[in-house]
Amino acid sequence: MNRREFLTASLAGTGVCMLGGGGLLRLRGSTAGGDLWNAAFADQDEELVEARYYTKLEHQDVLCRLCPRECRVGDRERGYCGVRENRRGVYYTLVYSRLCAEHVDPIEKKPFFHFHPGTFAYSIATAGCNMNCKYCQNWDISQVRPEQVRSVSRTPGECAAKAKESGALSVCYTYSEPTVFYEYMYDTCGKARAAGLKNIMVSAGFISKEPLADLCGVLDAVKIDLKAFSDSFYKTICRGKRQPVLDAMKTLRTRGLWMEIVYLVVPTLNDSPEEMRQLCRWALGELGPDVPLHLSRFFPTYLLTNLPPTPVDTLERLHGIAREEGLHYVYIGNVPGHAMESTYCHACGTRVIKRSGYNVTIERLAKGGLCQACGTKIPGIWA
Repeated sequence: MNRREFLTASLAGTGVCMLGGGGLLRLRGSTAGGDLWNAAFADQDEELVEARYYTKLEHQDVLCRLCPRECRVGDRERGYCGVRENRRGVYYTLVYSRLCAEHVDPIEKKPFFHFHPGTFAYSIATAGCNMNCKYCQNWDISQVRPEQVRSVSRTPGECAAKAKESGALSVCYTYSEPTVFYEYMYDTCGKARAAGLKNIMVSAGFISKEPLADLCGVLDAVKIDLKAFSDSFYKTICRGKRQPVLDAMKTLRTRGLWMEIVYLVVPTLNDSPEEMRQLCRWALGELGPDVPLHLSRFFPTYLLTNLPPTPVDTLERLHGIAREEGLHYVYIGNVPGHAMESTYCHACGTRVIKRSGYNVTIERLAKGGLCQACGTKIPGIWA
């Protein structure tokens, strides 16, 4: 039995492959203009795109340099992410132009609160991730291989055209982990910019320095999901490392990209006042006081269903700590209608943007991002 026959038999026997539909289907909107595709059967090298950031080794092995895992991958094997494969010493991405999710979202859903509020983002994803968070809400596309989800073929140019047609201001690389579809994201960024669109990435920030530095040249904004401020949480809950994420955030800040941080508050695991103070003091010292911090409410999902939703008073207590430590813009997320969804001038306290869920009202934000009450510059990308 050859490799193709083995994969076909294995997937058919387990019911994992759901080309005909099922729980793993995450295509959103019409698939018109693209052909459904299954990565397990794309055996010809000419159908694939060579991966970037890898080194060829002896015996046809390769060393992946895209993320801090630096996987050493043998012939016909894949890296940890499951979407990059070595074929006779050449490393390929299996997800180039293979969308498994697309939608037009409010920019606030990402969330970005200081980047063109009230606009929309054409949002796309492929399968795969280089981490394994036990509470991942998009586990059905992030924690699977490309042959296990239904996909549609969409070239970078087609993505840019669809985004423009949708009326979106930006293209957002999101839902799974954009790092693992780096080549597709990078090329789409170029097409999007040529079409007059912005590029934004929603990421865990677990990426190596060189590819991130190159990516900074084509992105406009990044939202980082900071999982916790402890190495043990990253190791046991996410199967990752904290330091590369902190390094990535410093790189983004140094390069001048707009950045916002989301911290999902998980009861008993990363919700201590001491950890929040450490996070805020690091952020204040390394990133400055104006990087927005979103404290988001946890709901049980995927492999972490034994914990309750985050109590709102826990979020409010941590919000108070973050403000006390000197961060200017701290938000409470996943609590629709909460007063701390809105943006207040850090100098005079005037509410400049009112939010309730995805309903956004610009109240007292003047041209150029100035508070109409006191004239203070509200940091962000507004025009």
